Amino acid sequence: MADPTEKKAEKKTESKAIGSGLQARLERAEAAKKATKKKSAAESREEIRDLSRPKEEPKAPVDLKKVYTRVALVLAAVGVAAFIVPPPYGNYAKGAFGVLLVVAVGAAIWLDRYVKKTLALGAILRGADSDEGRKEALKTIAEKFGKDDTQALLARAQLEMQEDPRKAQATLESIDLEKQMAPIAGQVRAMRAMIHLTHGEIPEARALVEKLELDKQQEPKTRVMFATVAGEAWARSGQAKKALDTLDLFNPDDPENEEIRAQMWRARAFAYAALSDQKGVGRALRKLADLNVQLLGMFVGQKKIHPMLEKEARQLVQKLGAMPRPKMMRVMK
Repeated sequence: MADPTEKKAEKKTESKAIGSGLQARLERAEAAKKATKKKSAAESREEIRDLSRPKEEPKAPVDLKKVYTRVALVLAAVGVAAFIVPPPYGNYAKGAFGVLLVVAVGAAIWLDRYVKKTLALGAILRGADSDEGRKEALKTIAEKFGKDDTQALLARAQLEMQEDPRKAQATLESIDLEKQMAPIAGQVRAMRAMIHLTHGEIPEARALVEKLELDKQQEPKTRVMFATVAGEAWARSGQAKKALDTLDLFNPDDPENEEIRAQMWRARAFAYAALSDQKGVGRALRKLADLNVQLLGMFVGQKKIHPMLEKEARQLVQKLGAMPRPKMMRVMK
């Protein structure tokens, strides 16, 4: 007959073994859970970055063939007129035509270089789809383009915005807007305003968007971007009605607006909140969640967010069980 003391010791040893095994399994499960969370967070960050990457192959900003054809027709007409004007005015007409021809050739050469540079930079940006890709793209831009090249600075800022918006802001502020053509100066102002809005610096953003000429933009995507940035700045600085009227001119769900869709719904969320339109806020937030649920983190725990907007965003995050409340991510788009 076994000694009761021995039985008790055996049971105690067995319990310890079971406990140790259970503890080990729990530790392994917890480690796996943490690894999954880390992987999930990394994937989420990559998805958010993807929203700011070009979705299409780089295209020429203008159709050179059409431009050259039209210029050639105009020059031909002016040339014919200059040579049929009788003396003494004919000499003046021929001289004016010669000057016009030189100017036209010079403009054509400049435009050709501009388009080629735009396409080259677009190709570089499109290849920057990873951390290493971005580093390589920044290196390529530094090596192939001058330090004061405005197009290169804009491309560099787009890359920097994905990692360090403040660095991108410094790059953009190094561009002398007084020396730039209106379209380029407008693009710089819009990008700078976007960064200020992300950091809750509303007065700075408002001052920049007031100088954007929305009605003079011929390129559709540029017009949408300007309206979106200006709309958010107005919505967050006391002009919500003006903001929504402007934003409603463009449809976020239009396939042409895919690259800036998240920013368009973000601006609408701020406009609806400023107008106390709870249904509108809910609709905008659901649209953002459909794109990437992590985008809702823009409105929780950040600077100068409308209370209604933050509350609705927090509730939707909890409902979707998308991410822990204390770890909301600030997203730049």
